[in-house]
Amino acid sequence: MALLLTEEDVRDLLPPADLIAAMEEALAAFSGGEVTQPVRTALQTGARRNFFGVMPAYLPSPAALGIKLVTVFDENHKHGLPSHLATVLLMNPETGALEVVMDGRYITEMRTAAVSAVAAARLARRDASKLAVLGSGVQARSHVALLSRVCALREIRAWSPTRDHLERFVRDAAPLTTARLHSAASAEEAVRGADVIALVTSSPTPVLQSDWVSPGTLVISVGACRPDTREMDPALVARARVVVDSRAAALVESGDIVQGIREGRWTESHIAAELGEVILGRPPGHVADDVVIFKSLGLAVEDVAAARLVYSRAQEQGRGIAIRL
Repeated sequence: MALLLTEEDVRDLLPPADLIAAMEEALAAFSGGEVTQPVRTALQTGARRNFFGVMPAYLPSPAALGIKLVTVFDENHKHGLPSHLATVLLMNPETGALEVVMDGRYITEMRTAAVSAVAAARLARRDASKLAVLGSGVQARSHVALLSRVCALREIRAWSPTRDHLERFVRDAAPLTTARLHSAASAEEAVRGADVIALVTSSPTPVLQSDWVSPGTLVISVGACRPDTREMDPALVARARVVVDSRAAALVESGDIVQGIREGRWTESHIAAELGEVILGRPPGHVADDVVIFKSLGLAVEDVAAARLVYSRAQEQGRGIAIRL
């Protein structure tokens, strides 16, 4: 028998504070060499280059073995579906038997923002109070909610190229924070003077220019997770201290990094640290006035750690539906 957990179950069983703590532990374990995990396997399918990713990972302590299957189909709105869908499976780490099948869409949404919250807590200035959000989708909402937990935000300025989406986002996300959340007329207006910038766009070309970004700013880059896309001005990446979730993944998947290497702007050594290394006490060597970029690609270990948390709570509370395979 295995357990089936719906998105509603996952929402109820994944409290943000516990998730942030779990992501910090998972990132430290990854950079400490304790995790077995390959770089994501990705396929592009069909004329629209839809994305199908396969993400397995094993954590030895506490033991967890699992995999996430994730798809990105940009035209899904025509079918009344989210563009990003996912399923997470956990197997018994001693026998390999399937233990649980759970919705992974919400896990992806929240663990990504939780990792960004860890980055902000570790890399942003202590007095950071102004957040800029470029984007208006589910990641924009989750980032407002979780970054508000680790930064004493007073103002959040948001921008998105589609005005209706931006206005809806501002309305829906306002209850998630005590900061004053309002829309900006342009990306530049949103960004100038911000202490933390969250890039949560689907743009394949840069939306953030270097001369908009003040010294000492933390830029959290969540979009552009394919080697042929960028969301940052290369001049910004060149002047910044770059921290990544995974060196191995960044050198394969991040267009903002690999295109700059290919163009001769910098080398692999431009990556100053993994976030897990920072957690383990190996700082990236930046000073207060440096711009810091955290490039988040999303790791299987994050999904498996989040799913392990959900599964443990489901067992405690008797949630889910038992299924026989």
